[in-house]
Amino acid sequence: MSEPVFLRYTRGLTLDEIAALAGTTLPAAPAHTRRIANVAPLDRAAPSDLSFLDSNKYVSAAAATHAGACLTTAALAKYLPAHVAALTVLEPYRAFVMVARELFPHSLRPSSLAKAGDVTGAHVHPTARLENGVTVEPGAVVGPGAEIGAGTVIGATAVIGTEVRVGRECSIGAGAVIANALLGDRVIIHPGCKIGQDGFGFVMGGKGHLKVPQVGRVIIQDDVEIGAGTTIDRGAIRDTVIGEGTKIDNLVQVGHNVSIGRHCVLVAQTGISGSSTLEDFVVLGARAGVNNNVTIGEGAQIAAISNVYGDVPAGARWGGTPAKPVRLWFREIMMLERLARGKGRAEAAADERDKRHG
Repeated sequence: MSEPVFLRYTRGLTLDEIAALAGTTLPAAPAHTRRIANVAPLDRAAPSDLSFLDSNKYVSAAAATHAGACLTTAALAKYLPAHVAALTVLEPYRAFVMVARELFPHSLRPSSLAKAGDVTGAHVHPTARLENGVTVEPGAVVGPGAEIGAGTVIGATAVIGTEVRVGRECSIGAGAVIANALLGDRVIIHPGCKIGQDGFGFVMGGKGHLKVPQVGRVIIQDDVEIGAGTTIDRGAIRDTVIGEGTKIDNLVQVGHNVSIGRHCVLVAQTGISGSSTLEDFVVLGARAGVNNNVTIGEGAQIAAISNVYGDVPAGARWGGTPAKPVRLWFREIMMLERLARGKGRAEAAADERDKRHG
């Protein structure tokens, strides 16, 4: 049985082309016509591969690498063998990603099981409107009055609800369900996402819990990417909004009425309670939790496994439970460790005295 290559690379790039993409110049020694066809880590790279070196931690791997070219800093270039074309840049990994995007342009959005424009095996309601080039894979359902823009792919068994709007060049993953939502252009929704279901709202009481109507929508702006298994509730009395360019990881929960600004990053298993606001360029580490009605200011960063109970100023770096400025959090941890060590020594001394006087 043959071994498949799922993300096939292109014809490759010459060293001159790579240098131009990275914004650098080439050393004189290697032939500039050498073609790089793939990317690989230093310890696995072959002569046709591009790698990168951006830390002293990997200098031993760099010294033994067989890579054809390596993006690195001026300070680290000396660790590369003579046969490797060293391209020096300020940010090696950023430059590496820029080149990799050119080598693998098809990896930037999910692939499709069907040919462009094919809707065979799907159920598209007669009142739905599909622009030219929309692909709907087998088993998918497009509901009444839905509108889907040109170049968009709807994955197998996905459901696009009544009157949902999906922009152009979007990718909706297999098994995703989208209802009560408006999506902009170039939005990527990975498999298994659930978007636009009613939020979790109940008035609790001794005779039972009274369900609160959730009558808002979900608005997802251009160039948003949402990871597999993430859930985004529609608004209760206002819309849930995901701002332009925001990237959301797998298994994230966004509650009703939440407003997320532009170019935010939410890492896996983050949970945001209802009516909270994240301003532009906020970063939430993995498994962070945000309480309801909290505002996190522009550019703030929250460490992984932290819980935010109050407003966070713009540009702040907070962590811990409850979350607080990182320096204060670290000082508290160090104080607790010192107290624990001191108590441990005192208990050991007491035990020794007890043994002596036994």
